[in-house]
Amino acid sequence: MPNRSADELFQLIKTLDKGEKRNFKLYVGRNMSTDELKIITLFDALDKMETYDEELLLKKNESIQKVQLSNLKAHLYKQILSSLRLIRLEQTVDIQLHEQLDYARILYNKALYHQSLRLLQRTKELAKSHNQITYWVQALFMEKKIETLHITRSFEDRAEVLVAEVEELNLRLGMVGKLSNLALMLYGWYIKNGHVRDEKDIEAVKKYFQESLPEEAAGFSGFYERLYLYQSHAWHGFILQDFLTYYRNCQRWVDLFEKEPQMIRVEPQHFIKGMHNLLNALFILRQDNKFDVQLARFEEFYVSKEGSATINNKVQGFVYLYLARINSHFLKGNFSEGLLMVPEIESALKEFELQLDRHRTLIFYYKIACLYFGSADYDNAIVYLNRIIHWKADLRSDLQCYARLLHLIAHFELGNDVILESQVRSVYRFMSNLKNLSTVEKEIFGFLRQSFALNRTGIREGFKALFEKLKKLEGNALETRSFMYLDILSWLESKIKNVPVQTIISAHYQVRVQESANT
Repeated sequence: MPNRSADELFQLIKTLDKGEKRNFKLYVGRNMSTDELKIITLFDALDKMETYDEELLLKKNESIQKVQLSNLKAHLYKQILSSLRLIRLEQTVDIQLHEQLDYARILYNKALYHQSLRLLQRTKELAKSHNQITYWVQALFMEKKIETLHITRSFEDRAEVLVAEVEELNLRLGMVGKLSNLALMLYGWYIKNGHVRDEKDIEAVKKYFQESLPEEAAGFSGFYERLYLYQSHAWHGFILQDFLTYYRNCQRWVDLFEKEPQMIRVEPQHFIKGMHNLLNALFILRQDNKFDVQLARFEEFYVSKEGSATINNKVQGFVYLYLARINSHFLKGNFSEGLLMVPEIESALKEFELQLDRHRTLIFYYKIACLYFGSADYDNAIVYLNRIIHWKADLRSDLQCYARLLHLIAHFELGNDVILESQVRSVYRFMSNLKNLSTVEKEIFGFLRQSFALNRTGIREGFKALFEKLKKLEGNALETRSFMYLDILSWLESKIKNVPVQTIISAHYQVRVQESANT
């Protein structure tokens, strides 16, 4: 998928909805001048463009000179942000807090010290109720300034109270900083490397986690301290493929928002990410009933006022909800039904192209390829896998590897023997160079090499032998990722029984449902 222009003003305009565009023109029109007329002309011209083309822009709008363009763009960018700030004020707590601090400063400059202090007190209460520690600290520092420079006689022991409050918040801020750093570093490690691949990876990740996790972290009960603590434990468990630890901490992560529901409005992205990871953990652990319950909860949020409050919420909600919906089809084995979502997903990927990073897009391609593969439509599976393979491998090396492996198996299913032998060597070399070859993959490559010389009976026996070997590796922690990305055991079982793979997975799902009903 080609990237649209990176021109920042163009990108900003393309994210505006109809109401925001109308509000911008009303905002600029209040004090109309020659400059404002030109920026409206520029705004309309950019709004009509599908892709940014400066030469075409100047050709169609002769009132705008090339020497003026840079300054006009900068002015227009600032005016759009100013108009957005006004209409988004009531929706964003941090903007409200920022505004109150500005008002307190204005009152202070007017020498209205008591009015400023009263406003600062209200600011602190709002910040405290929404766990906004940094704004709370800013209000405190301004209070300290007023009390230090002026005689307010607000109440006795004011100095001691302010000092104690600042010291407590500084401790909390320090802990939030340490834990958020740890969560970020662990998540960054996963984005770059995927899951641990060998004992060396396990040792390195565990050592970093143990050395970076503050011993006193468990003693802090604030929202953000707990949020980043649970995130850190969740990423740690996920990278190590300790999925029970991953699940428990994702549940705690989401439960934080249950206890303080007002924080969903303050931190919708953390809530969305928490729901995604909880659903992912339940999917991996094959907890079908709990998965369905949480998916229904996420769908309810997605269509709520909060779920569509910003384009950021819409984009992230779309990404994680549709990945969960695809996983639901994977759990139940109804791949053909899942393919009905593909046009809708493709449309959304195009609509949100400016906001989506390549990482998310690649995951969608892989998931869609798996839907086609599970539906025995190997040609279309190859089409989507090629989109991943032909993309520069600078993200998700594990995804690049499994895309190539599934690509190889799809060609095997199609009987493309002419290219299969060279493909086996090529994929093996690619994965070996990335040091990403597990025992499961080695066994698969070994089987594919042997398959060239096997007849129909021999192939069937080969499937059985490979199934038995891989079944023994299913519980090995270092092999878990192979079964996560590719349900190779279900595929082998389908070849042995000569039935569609989605029939096998659907039967496994029905067994789990029955077992759950009996417990």
